[in-house]
Amino acid sequence: MHAHPTTPLTRRRLLQAGAAAALAGTGLPVLAAEEAWPAKIVKMVVAFPAGGPTDTAARIVSQKLADRLGTAIVVDNRPGASGSVGTGSFIKSPPDGNTLSMFGMPALLAPLMYNNNAYDVEKDFQCVSTVYDLPMAIVVNPSVMQGVDSVQAMIAQAKAAKPALNYTSSGTGSFGHLAMEQLKDLGGFDMQHVPYRGSAPAVTDLLGGQLGIMFADVVAALPHIRAGKLRAIALSSPRGRLLLPGVKTISEQGFPNFDFDSWGGIIAPLGTPPAVSARLNRELKDILSNDKDVQEKLLQAGAIAAYQPADAMRKRLSTDRARWTKVAKDKNISAAT
Repeated sequence: MHAHPTTPLTRRRLLQAGAAAALAGTGLPVLAAEEAWPAKIVKMVVAFPAGGPTDTAARIVSQKLADRLGTAIVVDNRPGASGSVGTGSFIKSPPDGNTLSMFGMPALLAPLMYNNNAYDVEKDFQCVSTVYDLPMAIVVNPSVMQGVDSVQAMIAQAKAAKPALNYTSSGTGSFGHLAMEQLKDLGGFDMQHVPYRGSAPAVTDLLGGQLGIMFADVVAALPHIRAGKLRAIALSSPRGRLLLPGVKTISEQGFPNFDFDSWGGIIAPLGTPPAVSARLNRELKDILSNDKDVQEKLLQAGAIAAYQPADAMRKRLSTDRARWTKVAKDKNISAAT
């Protein structure tokens, strides 16, 4: 038998539909809409090349997040200008929860480095949560920098060298570049920065002996350190000892409080529904805090699973932006230098 249009069941459905419409009219989140997300494939924008630390972390976490959301997450690499190209296009995405981005620290200072206004990290997107800490390390090619096994030994060689020693990083305005420039001032020594476009080519030339020193993210250097081809002489923070036990921090080698990590986290376009952000936050907290497989995969890649909620992520962005902007301005560093 067909149900008559005025049966209690049909009336109840009509009432529910009317209630949902009324809620929608007030701008309040509708349960049905919340349950429907994600209704299609989610895109995870990575504003850096495939194979780098931000991309690696994005792929590890996206796989687990996709399982929990019941949809596919596709990583979309949009590299260029230290992350400002991809991030600048990402912030224009529809705020429907179907486009997210893994934000990496090179993009923090990219607008300053490239003198553009592609985005403001404190105004132009929503923080969801931090995902990983990325310890940094000063590494040397032991065949080029013979006998250099500490920061003080590096400084002694730098002071004696004529012409100045060269060092490299993943690029102009990278954390490695800015940190070494700050260390040069604190230690009263000089070295010449040779910038590369990303960690991979810099590490390649470091291994080849064209350069002897790099302030590197551990992701890029770790396989070669483990193979004995590079030597880590200092860590940027104690957290790095999870990856390189026994290596002293810069703070422990005569520079107290010289402590920092690169890091990354997930961001969403402005206006993304609070219910979507809350769901993402809840899933990411559980994945990063409790999923041993994710923690181990990140460690193997040189990163440390590190969950912080949106408010803490925003505060961290603001603090790091102030610190490194000051170094860049004090040293007159830009992409043109």
